[in-house]
Amino acid sequence: MRTLVRPTSLAEARAALLDSAGPVAIAGAGTAATWAGALGPVETELSTTGLSGVLTHNPGDMTVSVRAGTPLRELQAAVREHGQHVSFDAARVEEGATVGGLLATGDAGPSALVHGSLRDLVIGTTTLLSDGAVVRSGGHVIKNVAGFDISKLLHGSYGTLGLLVEVVLRLHPVPAAVGTVAVECDLPEAARLAGELLASQLEPTAVEWLSSGRLLVRIDSTEEALPARLDRVVALVGGTPDPVSGDRRPGDDRRSRGWEEHAALTRGTPGEAVLRIGVKPSLLPGLLARLPVGTVTAGLGTGVATVSVPVGEVAAAHAAVHAAGGTSVLRTRPVSGTAVPAWGPPPSAVAVLRAVKQKFDPDSRFGPGRFDPWEIS
Repeated sequence: MRTLVRPTSLAEARAALLDSAGPVAIAGAGTAATWAGALGPVETELSTTGLSGVLTHNPGDMTVSVRAGTPLRELQAAVREHGQHVSFDAARVEEGATVGGLLATGDAGPSALVHGSLRDLVIGTTTLLSDGAVVRSGGHVIKNVAGFDISKLLHGSYGTLGLLVEVVLRLHPVPAAVGTVAVECDLPEAARLAGELLASQLEPTAVEWLSSGRLLVRIDSTEEALPARLDRVVALVGGTPDPVSGDRRPGDDRRSRGWEEHAALTRGTPGEAVLRIGVKPSLLPGLLARLPVGTVTAGLGTGVATVSVPVGEVAAAHAAVHAAGGTSVLRTRPVSGTAVPAWGPPPSAVAVLRAVKQKFDPDSRFGPGRFDPWEIS
């Protein structure tokens, strides 16, 4: 029988961990519960939802320290009062995803083209290891090169190395105005247009193609400069501009019709599996053309795509991504419960992953099964 524990402090989390003996699952808001390998049997589930709230915000340094169970959208609302935000726009944010959960799953959104993922925005963490040790890495000083950067190591670890308790993030100014240009085109044409955009001086914040046949180009700017910048995008690639006033909070542009569709497509087609794949950007269009995909969102500048795949084609899709030198992970299992592989063939660095797991969690208590079948835990 699984015991659910919802600590509200580091001390409570540590006590709960030391009071338990068997395998442990770490859970946030549950927005990525189906991602990666299925959890094996666990005795204790540590929920981070009680570890919530902003600890310190330094507007002058543009950094913020927050408990890991804080929903990112709540953090955005708090720091926006100072004209700042976390430059991160994964679709799960609007579903209540927590800061720790987003970091642990390695998620990212369209603006990763410019701002990267949370791996690029995190500058410090406090982590609880399986033996009760508390490890602090980094802090509010952005240029901190002393010691091992555990904060970035935890990115994409799926709760298998330790319990994230606190996270320190760098912030950026909220753009005064945001606009999107939508271009009707197929994938080969979108790839060509994206190449021209990225080679230009237009500095798009996001360049994403949707399987419905549209290329979305987002521009962050000032109120005064936005119309002219959108006109320059249209002159280069065609399409229709959709400026959005800076009076609206970050995320409103993503709720325009195009970005709403983008968020919906990342959830995939009912009854099919959903994979997140990453490959060299120049290889992405060709790879997608070879995959038996249904719905697609493709970051043509980042090389990251989210695709829905028929259940029987998941293993072949993983293999094709691996052959292209990329990575892939299952994001959504089909509702039928059919067993599908969560990961493709193990990477060449799998021995390093096993060594890291052994170093941080020698008894393999955290997240059993999350990286199966790579035999990391």
